[in-house]
Amino acid sequence: MDPATLIGFVLSLVALLVFMIMEGADPMSLLFLPAIILVIVATFGAAMSSQTMDDLKKMPGWFKMAVLPAKVPPPTQQIQTLVSLAEKARKEGLLALEAQVKAIEDPFLKRGLQMGIDGTDPEELRTVLESEISAKKAEDKVAAKFMNTMGGYAPTIGIVGCIVGLMNVMGSLSDPEALGPMIAAAFVATLWGVMAANFWFLPMGAKIMRVSELQAAQMELLVEGIAEIQAGTSPRAVRQKLNALIPPSELAKEAA
Repeated sequence: MDPATLIGFVLSLVALLVFMIMEGADPMSLLFLPAIILVIVATFGAAMSSQTMDDLKKMPGWFKMAVLPAKVPPPTQQIQTLVSLAEKARKEGLLALEAQVKAIEDPFLKRGLQMGIDGTDPEELRTVLESEISAKKAEDKVAAKFMNTMGGYAPTIGIVGCIVGLMNVMGSLSDPEALGPMIAAAFVATLWGVMAANFWFLPMGAKIMRVSELQAAQMELLVEGIAEIQAGTSPRAVRQKLNALIPPSELAKEAA
């Protein structure tokens, strides 16, 4: 798992707490339950209303992808796998890969190789695999949009909470001693709205899109590798062509 998002969450919260302490504020003032309930629950409810029921069934997967996504294998590792398959196919033919395909864990690579072994037309094979990549990108975009939608609603809902709190303050003007704490409590809702949006929801949307980009790039690399294996390209040429598709920093990391 990639813990970068969790580390970022904690770092952002720690920075806020340190700032509050240095300013002389009480960090415990953040634990104002009415504000937390309003911002988190209402934001979630508002974002839910913009989705379909079929979309909402996927939400656990969306949050998992945002917070603890599966780690994407380095492209050099995938290239090595494809080169090994190309060596065997070059020596013994595509049918010789039948046994190895069963041991492959990556379902996308497994499907693509099986189609190649079954004699699928190269153009049709590429079209099918690229369509699967496009479908995945579209699905991931829905997940990222949901998180960004929550990030858009949260600050406004925080302001709603602040207004409600100030309405309560206006009704208590006869008690001057209680006004200070009541006004402070009213603004906590605004703080939670802005904090939830910029510390959590918007970064989660960005994380989903980044993970989606990495996964799509990996799948595109596999498509090229499968096409070269099906065409009977030499292993050395396969490696050179695939290396040209990955960032130079990845090659430099592997060389080091």
